Amino acid sequence: MLSSMLHRRPVAVIALAQLFGTSLWFSANSAADDLARDWGIGAGGIGALTAAVQLGFITGTLVFALSGLADRFSASRIFAVSAVLGAVGNALFAAGASGLGSGLPLRFLVGVCLAGIYPLGMKLVVSWVPERAGSALAWLVGMLTLGSALPHGIRFLGSELAWPWPVAASSLLALLAAGLILRLGDGPHLPAARRGARLHWGRVVEAFAIPEFRASAFGYFGHQWELYAFWTLVPMLLVGSGVVPAGSAALSGLAFAVVAVGGLACVLGGYWSRRIGSARVAAWALAGSACCCALFPLLAGGPSWLPLLLLLAWGFCVVADSPHFSALSARACPPAMVGSALAFQTAIGFAVTLPAIHLGSALVDTLGVGVAWLLLPGPLLGLVGLAPLWRRG
Repeated sequence: MLSSMLHRRPVAVIALAQLFGTSLWFSANSAADDLARDWGIGAGGIGALTAAVQLGFITGTLVFALSGLADRFSASRIFAVSAVLGAVGNALFAAGASGLGSGLPLRFLVGVCLAGIYPLGMKLVVSWVPERAGSALAWLVGMLTLGSALPHGIRFLGSELAWPWPVAASSLLALLAAGLILRLGDGPHLPAARRGARLHWGRVVEAFAIPEFRASAFGYFGHQWELYAFWTLVPMLLVGSGVVPAGSAALSGLAFAVVAVGGLACVLGGYWSRRIGSARVAAWALAGSACCCALFPLLAGGPSWLPLLLLLAWGFCVVADSPHFSALSARACPPAMVGSALAFQTAIGFAVTLPAIHLGSALVDTLGVGVAWLLLPGPLLGLVGLAPLWRRG
């Protein structure tokens, strides 16, 4: 009975599981003020915790991609196992981490597990509704965005609680995600998992010989330079621009709003893509995001509502393009390579986030709101890389 209900709305189920599973991503960032005080770390330490997740995610996606594991085993089982292990790693961070020495390895473990949640969630969507991958992936990335914002929201609602409790709440959500996907299973529109097949290390790089895949991937890499560094810096930009004072109870709520508005952008972009195509939606989002990067340091000294409005616009644009890179790349690949190709593209994209996060976190105290200009090359180069597709329409 339950399985039948789940199968009638597979995209909704996958999107909800993505929301719950990816809440693990920024669970530590939601407690940034408390961690800075309790552990005696600054913005660079918070950036290091984020970078540990990114590095774990890159490691996991590279293993999935280069080994072919993402196409050799059931996507739903990989997702479920990864969500359970990620929940355990996150709970251990909440319960036992006492500084960067113990916290960084646990955040790395969470990142490795996220590699089995986000890219495999994309493959599950394609396996159920390949004919509307663009709009369906828009919902999926919208839930990733909301999931990334969710820890800030949980922290805001539980502002009176000690920081480990809101962080641990993400572990409970990840366990729910595992149960949902395990009951749903894989869709019927991709080849069955080839359990007896040999692993083909490195075969996935052949995807870059496909011009459409290459253009989409290079657009995605530019987008990634900006996206996660921006999400990491949101609380600091809110404080640095005078929108809210440091330590204010409102900080988590506003950070949640700035990140979460991107979920709405993904959904609206998915509908818009039916009219103008995924490539042009991605191009418009990149252009809007570049404008926000360029303008924010110039307008941050104005009345507090002005930088807040610009941050909300930036949060809207910065992720609206993300599902369309996945849809374009999935469409360009042979079906038997979709899981590995998306995992490989994602691994490289997240490798790009590491220097951006490091530079942004290390220089925000020196540059203040001017740190936004460090992110500007990302959307500009993304527009150039994607040009063969958005010019075609």
